[in-house]
Amino acid sequence: MRVYSNKSIAHATDRGDDVTDAGGLEMRAGRTDRPWPEPSRPGVMAMQWHDLLFMHWPLPVAVLRPLIPPGLTLDTFDGSAWIGVVPFTMAGVHARYLPPLPGTSTFPELNVRTYVTTEGKAGVYFFSLDAANPLAVRAARLGFRLPYYDADMSASRSGRTVAYASTWTHHAAPPAAFAARCRPTGPVSRSTDGSIDAWLTERYCLYSAAGKQAVWRADIDHTRWPLQPAEAEIACNTMVDPLRLVLPDTPPLLHFARRLDVMAWLPRVVYATV
Repeated sequence: MRVYSNKSIAHATDRGDDVTDAGGLEMRAGRTDRPWPEPSRPGVMAMQWHDLLFMHWPLPVAVLRPLIPPGLTLDTFDGSAWIGVVPFTMAGVHARYLPPLPGTSTFPELNVRTYVTTEGKAGVYFFSLDAANPLAVRAARLGFRLPYYDADMSASRSGRTVAYASTWTHHAAPPAAFAARCRPTGPVSRSTDGSIDAWLTERYCLYSAAGKQAVWRADIDHTRWPLQPAEAEIACNTMVDPLRLVLPDTPPLLHFARRLDVMAWLPRVVYATV
């Protein structure tokens, strides 16, 4: 088991040690910090992300670039690309104007990601997303064209400590597993523009691809992330093994967020081969 810790965040504003509602959608009104306007058409899906741990490692551009589809440019910070492993709990998932469905709206999730840009819109590109909800896996694969995988998962909180575990169970998928514990170690802050903290987290769209034929972009909206420094004990992390990547033998950059409310729009094609 490896233990890692981050002590501080380049921040603009402190909001206390544990602001559980700091990412609520009620704070979206009158916002001026989005890098581009939200779509004119209505969002289709609302959700909450709870007890989220960002774990990020820098990698050479040459290592990640072959894994990025045509139509997208690998985004970098100070010359490095970054890969993230991000476990959390999805809650309150529901279509706009409809209530959450009992038994299907709350479940653990984990994603493996990097960062890309096209048409001036920097966003997230997912290599994989785990979910302990077969309905959510299939709906996200169909509706958002995202590479979701069935997994045996758990996420639980005891006091300030959150424990995560995930093992792929998806048909014909290679082995991949994750197990860790984390806790926030400092006050909630809003990241400063231009900092690595903002670059990694303040992204307002998701990209997905169908091989080399097409790329889709789905806009999302939320308030600025209520980040906290964190420490983590990682017992197992083979989530990048299916990509044939090796994480650097250096501590990951850690950020924790207790809650963020999110609105998502259906994806639209931004690149297609003729």
